Amino acid sequence: MSEGFIPTHGGYRKLLSYQRAEWGYDATVRFCQRWFRRGDRTIDQMVQAARSGKQNIVEASLASATSKESEIKLTNVARASLEELAEDYRDFLRLRGVAEWHRDHPYARRLSELLSTPGATYATIQKAVEHPDPAIVANAILGLIKVTCYLLDRQIRRLERDFLAQGGIRERMTRARLQRRSRDARQSR
Repeated sequence: MSEGFIPTHGGYRKLLSYQRAEWGYDATVRFCQRWFRRGDRTIDQMVQAARSGKQNIVEASLASATSKESEIKLTNVARASLEELAEDYRDFLRLRGVAEWHRDHPYARRLSELLSTPGATYATIQKAVEHPDPAIVANAILGLIKVTCYLLDRQIRRLERDFLAQGGIRERMTRARLQRRSRDARQSR
């Protein structure tokens, strides 16, 4: 084991959950600008939920070095914010009498393919999330949010497993201190 007990942290930009949450934020800002009237409180609610999803992944990643509990809680807050955002998109569709795409809908399947494309970027899904038909856009962004929530669910389960296997910072600090004492004792002989 190395001298330090604080693990590397802050690699959130590499997380698929962060990348998809960032796309969801960008798409939501554009969606709200296009499909809601200025001053509508829904704009602030949706943009803030999208932002919270993205930003809490960042904060969780940065907190991970010293608090696994904070990392897990903040990742779950990101998940909850995105579920709130999904409900706003469902409301948008319902109030316009438009059905939410089921998982076997041809557009939903195509979106799923695009989202799982290696090296995908916002441009990969841009045609869908910036389409001229607001029903297609809302469903596409909702699909993006569902995938992001799925990724966050997996991430939370992984964080739980890692915590059970490795412990938190107090345990790492104790292990590092005991290893140091043991090494110093061997060297002083």
